[in-house]
Amino acid sequence: MNPIVRRIVTALTTATLAVCAILTAPVAWFRPVCLVLAALAGVELALLLRRKVREERLKTFVAALLFGLLIAVTFSVLPLIARRDGSVMLLYVIAIVKISDMGGFAFGVSAQRLRGQTHKLCPTISPNKSWEGLFGSIFGSCLVSCAFLPLTQFSVPKALAFGVAAALVGTLGDLIESKLKRWVGVKDSATFMPAGLGGLLDMFDSLLLAPALLLPFI
Repeated sequence: MNPIVRRIVTALTTATLAVCAILTAPVAWFRPVCLVLAALAGVELALLLRRKVREERLKTFVAALLFGLLIAVTFSVLPLIARRDGSVMLLYVIAIVKISDMGGFAFGVSAQRLRGQTHKLCPTISPNKSWEGLFGSIFGSCLVSCAFLPLTQFSVPKALAFGVAAALVGTLGDLIESKLKRWVGVKDSATFMPAGLGGLLDMFDSLLLAPALLLPFI
């Protein structure tokens, strides 16, 4: 299967399963599930940093502290959103961030194929990130944010503001995780996940900052 098609199919399948789980599972389950995911992400982080601990102990300690904090905050805020505002709002936050990923990927690949090149966003950190992809991320998250209007009861300006913010903060989280992987010297954060997903940190990189930053404005 074409790698691009495989990535899209894998992402859509995973997204469908996540949507079903969020909408059908009791809210009380979210916290223990997030604790398990946080623990697995922490193990994955430890395995990544093990590659650098002998060479650069101080940087490794700082990276462990920073990413450990981000993981802890992210997986603490997600169940908090569900308890405070309901499963639909949790789904909304995850959807606007993750769909921005898909929009960025789609626009980036399309621009590359149509024009033969793209305008790089941060080539030293993530060579595949482009300004075209960022525009696609904003477009995708704003589109989904507006689609949720009947459920969130937001005004259109607020929905668009959330869409733009989710895309920007999600991209920042992605770049932070990409910087870690480039420093460690790996392409994927792990290899045990299905093809196209990379690892847990790859799956949740765009959510490392977004939930905590969006929560006060929901």
